[in-house]
Amino acid sequence: MVDLTNLNRDQKAAVLHTDGPVMVLAGAGSGKTRTLVTRISYLLEDKRISPFRILALTFSNKAAREMRERIASEVNEDLGALQITTFHAFCARVLRQEAQYLGLSKNFTIYDTSESKAIAKSILQKRGISTKETSPFEILYFMDDLKNNGYYRGRESDYFEADEDDPFFDYYLEYEAELHRANAVDFGGLITGVLQLFEKFPEVLQRYQERYQYILVDEYQDTNRAQFDLLTLLIGNNDNICVVGDEDQSIYSWRGADINNILDFEKRFPNAEVLKLEQNYRSSKTIIEAASHVISRNSLRKGKEMWTDNKIGDVIEIVECHNDKKEGEFVTDTIKSLASQGKEYRDMAVFYRANSQSRIIEDYLRKANIPYKVVGGVKFYERKEIKDLLAYLRIVVNPKDNLAISRIINVPTRGIGATSLRKLEDEAVKHDMSLFESIENISDHIDQYKHLRFSAKVKSGLRSFANLIQELQVLDKEGIKPSVIYEKALHESGYFDFLKASKDYESIARLENLEELGSALKQYEESTKSPNLTGFLETITLDTSSDEDRNLNTGEVSLMTIHGAKGLEFGFVFVTGAEENVFPSYKSLESGQHAEEEERRLFYVAMTRAMEKLFITFAQGRMLFGQLKFNGPSRFIHEIPSKFYHWKKETSDSSNNSFMNQRSFGDQDDDWDFNQETSYDDGEVVYQVNGSESQSSVSTTPDSKFPTGSKVVHSLYGEGKVLDTEGFGSEEKVVIKFNDGARKKFMVKFAPLTLLT
Repeated sequence: MVDLTNLNRDQKAAVLHTDGPVMVLAGAGSGKTRTLVTRISYLLEDKRISPFRILALTFSNKAAREMRERIASEVNEDLGALQITTFHAFCARVLRQEAQYLGLSKNFTIYDTSESKAIAKSILQKRGISTKETSPFEILYFMDDLKNNGYYRGRESDYFEADEDDPFFDYYLEYEAELHRANAVDFGGLITGVLQLFEKFPEVLQRYQERYQYILVDEYQDTNRAQFDLLTLLIGNNDNICVVGDEDQSIYSWRGADINNILDFEKRFPNAEVLKLEQNYRSSKTIIEAASHVISRNSLRKGKEMWTDNKIGDVIEIVECHNDKKEGEFVTDTIKSLASQGKEYRDMAVFYRANSQSRIIEDYLRKANIPYKVVGGVKFYERKEIKDLLAYLRIVVNPKDNLAISRIINVPTRGIGATSLRKLEDEAVKHDMSLFESIENISDHIDQYKHLRFSAKVKSGLRSFANLIQELQVLDKEGIKPSVIYEKALHESGYFDFLKASKDYESIARLENLEELGSALKQYEESTKSPNLTGFLETITLDTSSDEDRNLNTGEVSLMTIHGAKGLEFGFVFVTGAEENVFPSYKSLESGQHAEEEERRLFYVAMTRAMEKLFITFAQGRMLFGQLKFNGPSRFIHEIPSKFYHWKKETSDSSNNSFMNQRSFGDQDDDWDFNQETSYDDGEVVYQVNGSESQSSVSTTPDSKFPTGSKVVHSLYGEGKVLDTEGFGSEEKVVIKFNDGARKKFMVKFAPLTLLT
């Protein structure tokens, strides 16, 4: 018999109600996993259900493994036939067993994202379409949407209809045909493949319906429509399905999760029993009641009322900081203070909305010699795109840095592959030169190096690389600000355009990180009397190299995005960057109510990770994308009743100007007035309208500094003619054909150009 004495009344009900459809709404910290594990153990031990008849589905191999281990420790059954697995792993197994029905062989390949991208890229190439015109990721997003909604060719559904007139639909058909020729399936196709199998071959579906007498689903709020349809087919008329989830923690719509699956469960199963786990075992009463008040603003929910028997605990600290540097300083000082009180670093976590926000927190933690780890990500200065751009800057300072040159000579692609690089290195050794000296020499006297047999593309790549580095070196010697040199390297290397053309989520995140690196350079310039590239590179190198010397006896502070924090808990939590346009993000504010509600769920998730103490910080001004932004505190802060928090001001002056003084937050029913006019020191007037900025001035497009057809001279390339111009002001770009026939594109604000009259 399974021991139920450690369960509360609602958890027991969720375990014992084994027959018929059941939806368990499990609030944050309510013992969801314990309940699910006990339910499966109860089916095996008390109900004597064969492991062969049970299917439990979740979303990660780690969760499935941990669940299986916990069940094994509770029952005396042989669990060999018990399937506790992910949706994709389950579907892969089904397809391998039934492959012949869909014209596949059992040894079909499962393509990952990179392989899917390669097919999409090939489709574009066959049609003569540049990847700058249409990104392969746009094709993949289109197909993901089809597959997340359960679509396969010829399928009809009540809730989704594919637009077969969309040009991308032809790409989808060609992509699927290529997969079939390759005897391959992609991740989305694992689910839709099983849907197609079950719907077209009822006898196969019947076998699986007869096998699985009980189906359980964890993290049900994260399922998409395809997974919902799969479950519906598997259940058939049996109806012994138990789903466990929390609509208030549905935060993954951007990867296909459909909150309607949990909201509409009772429509599909009219006789469903809905049970609620509302007692929180994790957090203090203050945190739970404050978080509950915030999430109650959402309309897309089932109406749980979370409560706890835990102690009241400390009030939430809302900390208003003068800027993001003060925010980093406050977080670091508070962590040091907690550590001095005997608290361990492993019990502390810092959350942020986007990965790029970690940089300034990391800077302050390193300076304070506080050990930390970036959970689910990479430390800021160890991220590929950051190391790539820093390599460009290192070469400017030290052209003999062969490692830096090897890293980025072909990033972005210039046609200089491993074979060409090896030839360059051999020439450098042969003539006792540095690698960059060898590149300069070869690009200046290419006719003397015919024995190297470089292609025209390699020659052009070497010339453009050498010229870019030389231009950057000229700017550095002239004392130009490091941030300007960085911007020129980012744009004229092609790195920015390369990432921008990709249009995938990862590339967008990389661009945000590179913008943050630009902010780091500007902040370095503000704090240094004579800023230069050497000083900046030395500062970050010395800071990051000290990581290895830290004492890890008390663990490390965890840094992570809030999406990555789901399912975790910490004694002390810092939610940073709680500002309009940051959290909620500006994208969500442009996307309507549903997007705003998901941001609020994300804020709720962040709050409910904290067990003892919660700090919520925001900056009056924050450096974003290289510009100082004044966004104001997040609307979610205003939704916390004032009795649950203490407002603290961390500013660099003694003025009383504070967002706290502008409004009484909390219990008032009226919404925050985002239509304030705020004037700043430089005289610029910015209007905050629903969290977005708009300029009050009327502007006209200025004339180009270098109009098409004008003759110019470049300090390195000589005389040339402007063939094309785009943009204006600081964003103006020109295409120039030089007298030697070379064509180059420049950002005017960085290029050493002079107009010839």
